[in-house]
Amino acid sequence: MHVSYGTWNGGQSWQSLQDADGTGNDMKRVIDVDFSRQDPDFGMAIDWNGWAYITHDRGRSWTKAAELTPGAQELGYNPYDPTAFAKGWYDEQLGTRLSAIAVDPTNDRTWYIGPGNFFDVKGNHRSRAHPAGEPVAYADYGYILKSTDGGKSWHKIDEGLPKDLDVGKIIVDRSDPAHVALLSNHGVLLSSDGGLTWDGNVAGLPSNLPRDLVSSTDPTTGRTILFLVDQTVFESKGRTVRSKGGVFRSNDFGRTWSSVTGDLAFDLANIHYPLEVARYYRTIGYWFGITADAARTSWPDLPHSILPVFNRIAVNPRNPEEIYVTYNKKHDYTFGPGDVWRTLDGGHHWEVVARYGKYWRSGRDNRFWRKRNNPVGANVTFSHLQSILDSGAGLSGNRLLEIGPTGDVYISIDQQTLRSRDRGRSWRQIDDDALGNSVWIGRGDSDLPGREMLLNTGAPNRRLFASGEHGIWETVPPPAGRSLGEVPVRQIEGQVHGDGMTSISTMAVAPGNPDSIYALSWRQDHAGRLRHTTDGGRSWRDIATIFEPLSLQRMSKRERLRVQALASSGKGPPGLLPAQNSLTIDQQDPRFMYFVSTRDAASEVYRGPRMASAKAGFGFYRSSDGGRHWKLTGAGFREGASLRRLIADPDHPRILYIAANDDNGGLYKSMDRGTTWHKVPLPGTIRAVNCVSIDRHSHAIYVATGRYYAGGMDAGGVWTSADDGATWNRIFAAPLVTQIATSPIDPDILLVTVTSQLTLKRRFMNPGLFLSLDRGKSWRKINLGLANHDQIVDAQPDPFNRNVLWAAGWGSGWYVGYIGDQEAKGWLPSGG
Repeated sequence: MHVSYGTWNGGQSWQSLQDADGTGNDMKRVIDVDFSRQDPDFGMAIDWNGWAYITHDRGRSWTKAAELTPGAQELGYNPYDPTAFAKGWYDEQLGTRLSAIAVDPTNDRTWYIGPGNFFDVKGNHRSRAHPAGEPVAYADYGYILKSTDGGKSWHKIDEGLPKDLDVGKIIVDRSDPAHVALLSNHGVLLSSDGGLTWDGNVAGLPSNLPRDLVSSTDPTTGRTILFLVDQTVFESKGRTVRSKGGVFRSNDFGRTWSSVTGDLAFDLANIHYPLEVARYYRTIGYWFGITADAARTSWPDLPHSILPVFNRIAVNPRNPEEIYVTYNKKHDYTFGPGDVWRTLDGGHHWEVVARYGKYWRSGRDNRFWRKRNNPVGANVTFSHLQSILDSGAGLSGNRLLEIGPTGDVYISIDQQTLRSRDRGRSWRQIDDDALGNSVWIGRGDSDLPGREMLLNTGAPNRRLFASGEHGIWETVPPPAGRSLGEVPVRQIEGQVHGDGMTSISTMAVAPGNPDSIYALSWRQDHAGRLRHTTDGGRSWRDIATIFEPLSLQRMSKRERLRVQALASSGKGPPGLLPAQNSLTIDQQDPRFMYFVSTRDAASEVYRGPRMASAKAGFGFYRSSDGGRHWKLTGAGFREGASLRRLIADPDHPRILYIAANDDNGGLYKSMDRGTTWHKVPLPGTIRAVNCVSIDRHSHAIYVATGRYYAGGMDAGGVWTSADDGATWNRIFAAPLVTQIATSPIDPDILLVTVTSQLTLKRRFMNPGLFLSLDRGKSWRKINLGLANHDQIVDAQPDPFNRNVLWAAGWGSGWYVGYIGDQEAKGWLPSGG
């Protein structure tokens, strides 16, 4: 989710690694990191922008290193191009993709960097047709970079290297640093002169299609030992399939390899795990270039000895006999019981050591696993996901595998960071503190997609937080013994209900009834439905279907190309629904409910225009019967308008305002609950309005303006009108302001959200949150502690405590901020 964190106390707390005064584009999706062996404060990292960063304080702060590539460049991406994702675009690119960084363990002035897209497990799959993966447009290939002055300057080495070289790992021999090993799409490459020349003369690997490479030290000789996991290759064998590949060890720094695969292959025919059988046929079908059904027909007999597709390996630096391998069953083409396999005897015997879900809890194949001398039962402890993962089929997949210098092992399943301190016998999440009764306090490293926040819920101690993929959460007062400044939360919709709504677009509370909550969703479970609870979230039901996904059969060829590209890139399922915003209930007559579906959802998890669904389209929606029936209605909007935010006048709820964020957008007003609309005159420089707010005390109107894809300072900022829109004054300048929020209890407090434009040509240098305590006369930036501060999707002053602020991050959960010394008093109304 484009964020990065560090911990300096063993995971008890985490902090963002991004520069609070930067563009917000630094240290996003950090690909690799390494630290000096002479000076542990000195390290370097690379991120998916193609940039390198240096730290001199053990990773607490990072500065950009010398330019490695031409830097920001216009690459021809048009966010409105329906084939953009098919061309390989996932997001804006400001450099080029890099894959690996490594330091000489004997000399921290010498560093190496490799380009490519090697570990993109979501998009860079292996098959018989492309056994080493395929290149993508947004990555560089064919060289390595070397620095001999600690990263101040870099020398490009490409002579003798394949033009399409995709680098996965770089390892320098600690015994002789002139020897360097390279993991690549062209196999293991070796250098004996510090990377100046390379050759691939290695022996002992069945395919030399390595997926990961790590090193350890021989405790007797002190020499470097290399370990790799080779790509599993499938071959037809009558009515079944056989495999070759596995785990290999080299004692001569990569020249010769011997297998330590041992009994890693397993008997798929004698385990009763239908999901993994389905994954097996999906995997071999992809490998052979046919469908899963065709693979089942071609090879109906399940194999008695088969290797899955492993993609990561780790070795205990204190004990080279302790090796771990893993796979990502959710995003890669692979299969197999459990998520991590381990050997303690150098590869003779392997065990499944990360086990969760219904299969392992059922004990269904305990006899089989005990015969393999494998532990049984589930052994992974999650946070709020525990119940759903215990009862589920094990669909999540592991995304990483690392081992620390003391032997602690780290993995990540279903967005949880998990650690084992007992060599894989048990795993516990290290993201959240458990308070009991399903209440959690985050430790600061969330990658949960924060969405809308509902602060005035009718209950002074309850704030509601909506998320993508993880439902709705409510605040809980801190218990005795915890800091008053902490914010305990409890999930009231989502995984807690098993089949709950998980990706929330917007929500609302019925007037006078805090336990009556409504929610809408644009993807995943209950997408396109209006969902309702009357008991504060203990139970929910769908009361209306507003959107339904288009079927592929009913789409045009152009539409099919778009949604199929989205699905294959992991950006969304076929039939991606429109974003829904600003669910609003009339405070005087709750039969009337409204929301807008946004054509250009630039600030959402999937950016850019979405297609309408089969049942409804973009625009203003109204219900006059409490949400059971909805109509796309309203006259007065320009054709093709993108409606982003809606509010009701706090004193006259029949009066509605809508902010339109398209390039010919503006501010719309209705006097009759949305039956008719007219455009409010604004200054001519304003092309798009992203948000509208009305101060309930002064009745001043505020609009946040600016365009996502173009426009300078003149087109953006915050404007206010004190005479019902007759005249306007700008009180804040920035190219793109996505939100302006006023305090419900103090008209002097204003909170502004400045977002980076989605452009490759320029970058606003000062995004984030800005606070005014004097009604816009002066402002100060308040980014400290925020991750991805350039993508704050919601920010509001607290409705009960004037010294408390709240924010939601695009990919980093939610935040609480305190003015002055308020943190010691806490966020509850009694705190001040």
